[in-house]
Amino acid sequence: MRAPFLAAAGALVAAIAVLDWSTEPYFSIGFLYLFPIMLAAGYLRRWQTTALALVCAVLQEGFSNLPPSDSLPRLLLSSAGFVGTGLLIAELLRNRRRTQQHLEEMEQQVRLREQAEQQVRILVESSPAAIVTSDGAGRIVLANAAAQQLFAPGGPPLGGQSILGYLPALSPAVAAGGRAYRTSLQCKGTRADGEVFLAAVWFSTYETAAGSCLAAIVVDLSEDLRSREELSLDHLLQNARILMSAVSHEIRNLCGAALAVHRNLQRVESLRGNQDFEALGTVIAGLERISAMELKPVEADLGAVDLAALVDELRVLIEPAFREAGMRVEWRLAADLPLVWADRYGLLHACLNLARNSQRAMEGCAERVLTVSATQAGGSVQVCFCDTGPGVASPESLFRPFQPTPGGTGLGLYVSRTIVRGFGGELAYQPRPRGCCFTLTLAPMRAEEDAKGP
Repeated sequence: MRAPFLAAAGALVAAIAVLDWSTEPYFSIGFLYLFPIMLAAGYLRRWQTTALALVCAVLQEGFSNLPPSDSLPRLLLSSAGFVGTGLLIAELLRNRRRTQQHLEEMEQQVRLREQAEQQVRILVESSPAAIVTSDGAGRIVLANAAAQQLFAPGGPPLGGQSILGYLPALSPAVAAGGRAYRTSLQCKGTRADGEVFLAAVWFSTYETAAGSCLAAIVVDLSEDLRSREELSLDHLLQNARILMSAVSHEIRNLCGAALAVHRNLQRVESLRGNQDFEALGTVIAGLERISAMELKPVEADLGAVDLAALVDELRVLIEPAFREAGMRVEWRLAADLPLVWADRYGLLHACLNLARNSQRAMEGCAERVLTVSATQAGGSVQVCFCDTGPGVASPESLFRPFQPTPGGTGLGLYVSRTIVRGFGGELAYQPRPRGCCFTLTLAPMRAEEDAKGP
């Protein structure tokens, strides 16, 4: 666009000069130079516009056939007029272009802002978590569909209602005034029909022109709580049965020995017919019957377990405690580990027990490193827990219940091995020159499916 306008301006300057030269004496049309100057001013720099105006002023004075006595004042006045007009038009055009560019930028910003707001609205409305905002008085300003479903399913809209009626624990944040909150909590939540549920709330306060406001993300944890408590109860009962079986086994051994002694003493003539001796025999026989009762094992929740995911969960559970104790955990997991056949919660319980045993054993050691490795060897998967502790003084007493150990009763290894054996695995001690090493042997999922057959 620039070249055609400049070419047109040049042609106009030449045409005006020729026309001015051909007119009668003492008559000038030099004022027409203003048009090419205005035409070219929008595409030239300031010094270029000034130069064009001066050239036009000289052409006007040279071809106007006016008296030469007043040429200098005419030249100065025409130069000033042409230069001023050219610079004024140039600034007007530049300002117009700046204004147009600024307007385009503002329109672009508005479009981007509208797109961002639309994305935020879509995110809020499609979120499975309840999202609510409230003003300084605790009245709900915004609530997505998940919040409506969580607090008042089928009820009136939440807008305008008090958030404290549904989450009373947020009252300190609502009444905080200008104090900033950015935290989370678990508290009691109440639905519109009065039903109570466990709520996990992530909330923050922020300031607006209208005052302090609150934004909260709410999730119902009731189902997770029920599942967790039921799972904990099932494994508590399972551990209790394992311990009762161990106690019954020990009592049965003692009763067997006591009964053998009682039968030998029956041969003594002086004890025959003794009521206290006969009562002692009755007590021993009763204890033997109680200890002989078989406890039905609890059925484990067996299935395919992703060992890599389970190790990630174990890392979350033990690494902070090891780090605080000045210990280090090294993880060496082979790539492409297969799924294993196990009770996930029971396997995690056994791994956690082995890790805690290593942590207790390494207290006071100069080098405190626990190495957790997982490899596939042959038809099984092995998970090893090897530490740099003092080792085991009496390996033959491992896995026996009620064996006194530093800081425990010796039940942890017994219960862990019983749980692991419950889903076809094995927990064994691996002797090594330094430290202690326990190995969990697990059946891969493919091997378990082959064993089941078609």
